[in-house]
Amino acid sequence: MTTLRTLLLHVSASGISPRRLQLIKRLADEQGAGIEAVYAVTPALVEFPFSLTAEVLAAEQLVALEAKARDAARAALDRDCLAAGMPSIAWRAIDGDPVRGLRRQAWRADMLVLGQHQPDAAVPSAVPADFVASVLVSSGKPGLVLPYIDQATVTAKTVLVAWKPRPESARAMTAALPLLQQAGQVHLACWDDAAAHGSDLDAGMQDDGDTAAPALQFLQRHGINAIVHREGPPSADLGELLLSLAADLQADLLVMGCYGHGRAREWVLGGVTRTILNSMTLPVLMVH
Repeated sequence: MTTLRTLLLHVSASGISPRRLQLIKRLADEQGAGIEAVYAVTPALVEFPFSLTAEVLAAEQLVALEAKARDAARAALDRDCLAAGMPSIAWRAIDGDPVRGLRRQAWRADMLVLGQHQPDAAVPSAVPADFVASVLVSSGKPGLVLPYIDQATVTAKTVLVAWKPRPESARAMTAALPLLQQAGQVHLACWDDAAAHGSDLDAGMQDDGDTAAPALQFLQRHGINAIVHREGPPSADLGELLLSLAADLQADLLVMGCYGHGRAREWVLGGVTRTILNSMTLPVLMVH
């Protein structure tokens, strides 16, 4: 059975809620994985560039506040670890651009654990609104994104896999194997994207016209029997339909590709990915 060895937990200025930490601990215990925390936020002097033209004292105050927020986040994490009956988590603070910094750390881990952006958070996260997608697209690593509503369980009893004949979907399904193999029930939702695009890639990835066939065979070869939901051609509201299906199935986890393209931070996020990241109510495992 495939297992995870290292979970890389991103910590922002908002910190990690005790409930999220307990969920991460449960996942790590199930997988026999270690947890490492990386604190990465936008530097205050970058977020507030006007300070560079103000008095030196103003800039120093910003840096002091930034250090205070970092120390508070670490102290809160240590307290919550103690309350959860787990040892302190290895900690690393990143200077500079948070996307670039976390990307470099991500390459030595099996999976990232990220938090959904919360626009009205009581304590701002101090990372860009597109931080999660930017890290996933630039790192190429799988990311488990936890919703800010804190209703997640990460028990993976019921998993919904969103399948499209695309490399991103294939990577996501492969990355999710450790969780899928422990799930009680796996559902595979597929849309006939070939009918919409008619590309050679789509045609080559299908089997006798059945879009789901390659994914089903892959899962079966890893001891996973999935229930297939064939949804026909994709529509403009695919993201909402996917979340609705997850709710109907009472899924604990959604597995899907993260779709985006472009150079560096100048890329276009796919509509379904954007909808899921904005409206998710369950943990989502994504890979670009």
